[in-house]
Amino acid sequence: MPISALPLPDADRPVLIAGPTASGKSALAMRIALDQGRLIVNADALQVHAAWRVLSARPTVADEARVPHHLYGHVPREAEYSVGHWLREVAQILKTHANPVIIGGTGLYFAALTEGLAQIPATPPEIRAEADALLSGQGLEPLLKALDPATLARIDTRNPARVQRAWEVQRATGTGLAAWQDRTGAPLLPLSRVTALVLMPERAWLNARIDQRFAAMIEDGALDEARAALPHWPDTAGTPTAPLWTRAIGAPDLVAHLKHQISLPEAMDSATLATRQYAKRQRSWFRNRMKAWQNIALP
Repeated sequence: MPISALPLPDADRPVLIAGPTASGKSALAMRIALDQGRLIVNADALQVHAAWRVLSARPTVADEARVPHHLYGHVPREAEYSVGHWLREVAQILKTHANPVIIGGTGLYFAALTEGLAQIPATPPEIRAEADALLSGQGLEPLLKALDPATLARIDTRNPARVQRAWEVQRATGTGLAAWQDRTGAPLLPLSRVTALVLMPERAWLNARIDQRFAAMIEDGALDEARAALPHWPDTAGTPTAPLWTRAIGAPDLVAHLKHQISLPEAMDSATLATRQYAKRQRSWFRNRMKAWQNIALP
């Protein structure tokens, strides 16, 4: 079903729109917000970073002038920002705007919003440094060996960031991440109180949109964004300990091109492939974790 043909949701309930990158979430959110006088709240971990408007496909300046948008591009380089930061900011917005459209592709944000988030103490800097050293020197194996079975069964053991986070929690608190999660309090927006939509596009259709969109990003200034980031690009970029802002899909490829390591066509091909792979992981996460959401098949 085309997005333009989807019926409008109940105007009295918050709307959550999840979906893989390039699936048309923004167009649907704009349609709902304009018709029902709502604001739009970002739930995408890439789009919070100030460094990337074009490369992260943030709303355009024109769209932001038509509808109020929140939590886009507000996190500076090097700043710490987690799902906990995001959830606290959403809680503040909900105090004054009860029925926003919350849109994004970061499943963990939506899980925290609708299922709750464990209140885990912050990781001390010395333990973060210890984890960084282990990961960069020995890889995932020593971190995985230290985790309890319940946590191992629950996390993505191939994701260095998730493994490191679980290790840090256990090392700092003496309690496994799974046990902390089992103590989770009530969610801000349980599914019973919202209209929850997840866009599930057909793969070939989505891949074609990804290819077209990255080419458009280059035309719209993505290379200029990468050039502006070049003086700030850290030596740790591309490693599990790299700052979050450097992990924007396509950024490492464009930086490599600007450093004369690869051609622009090679950078574009690499970035497009990485985007397709990211979308595949998103679709898998949504299928497994959002079974109670209303599934919207596309195109």
